[in-house]
Amino acid sequence: MTPPATAQRRALISRLFPDGPPTLWCPPLTHYTATGRLDRPRIAAHLRSFAPYAKGVLVPGSTGDGWEMDDPMARELLNLVLGLAPDLGIVVLVGALKPNPDAVCRTIADTATWLRRRASTNNNAEAMAAARVVGYAFCPPTGATLPQSTIRNGLASALELGLPSALYQLPQVTQNEVAPETVAALAARFGNLYMMKDSSGADRVAVSGLDLGGLFLVRGAECDYRRWFHAAGGPYRGFLLSTANCFAPLLHGMLDAQAHDRTADAHAASELVSRAISGVFDLVADLPHGNMYTNANKAIDHFMAHGPNAAALDTPMLHAGMRLPMAVVDATGALLTQLGLMPAKGYLDA
Repeated sequence: MTPPATAQRRALISRLFPDGPPTLWCPPLTHYTATGRLDRPRIAAHLRSFAPYAKGVLVPGSTGDGWEMDDPMARELLNLVLGLAPDLGIVVLVGALKPNPDAVCRTIADTATWLRRRASTNNNAEAMAAARVVGYAFCPPTGATLPQSTIRNGLASALELGLPSALYQLPQVTQNEVAPETVAALAARFGNLYMMKDSSGADRVAVSGLDLGGLFLVRGAECDYRRWFHAAGGPYRGFLLSTANCFAPLLHGMLDAQAHDRTADAHAASELVSRAISGVFDLVADLPHGNMYTNANKAIDHFMAHGPNAAALDTPMLHAGMRLPMAVVDATGALLTQLGLMPAKGYLDA
């Protein structure tokens, strides 16, 4: 007999994704003007550039400065993306990236209220459907010494809100990991927990062999993509990747090739993206502001947007209020050219 939470999860996934969940998701970069405001036209153009390939987005995700931006800016960004989502054919996972359970629950509850008002309904499911929102993503409480019982209880407090939810494993920020046994226990209790993104690079949950009740697993760690995909025998049904900001066509093509047994093509695409992002990670490793994923993808996206002429333009603005160093951008352009990834013209000029 199917456990109740598993049956609820299956029904929820079928309702949210009649054609199945996307296999490629993107946490979009957030672009800023010189004065630090959201660059709305630039954000819209960027979304249009990858939307044909990555049909799900996490807003705001860690790559989109979700940990750094204040609540009013996060709401402004979400409203912008939701306004574009229907025409782009994308679905939106709302990031509630906060360091403690109270803040996570408050963010989710406030957003749910706002969505209901936006859709003129008192029904959460109707409000989410109208906005193309498919759930809320949150991390465990922050703290390197937290026991699993505290992590489990913190996550449970958000899941008890009863809304479609995704667990986000991000030890680079939270300084801890949700143990496989904790995930299995939460999945057995909460049918509204339907998705997990794991950016740890350790993949302990995915390879644990525990019964996760049909939880939809997506990988967030970069590099070596192909072998982790279920079509190649890996444990993940999809990917939620910072590199989808810049290499969505390549990543989509890689997943499609592997799904159709074109293993050589899939391997070549996986290796190419891995080489590119690894090289740019090295270039941004010592920058004092922003995170490595944001900074690397902003450097690459500068060229995807403007083509080879990007080197002559102002470098991208960071949330911290300064621009990426020119040396990083120049070296990124050289690497893209070397790998054959420099576009002839950028998506802003297309």
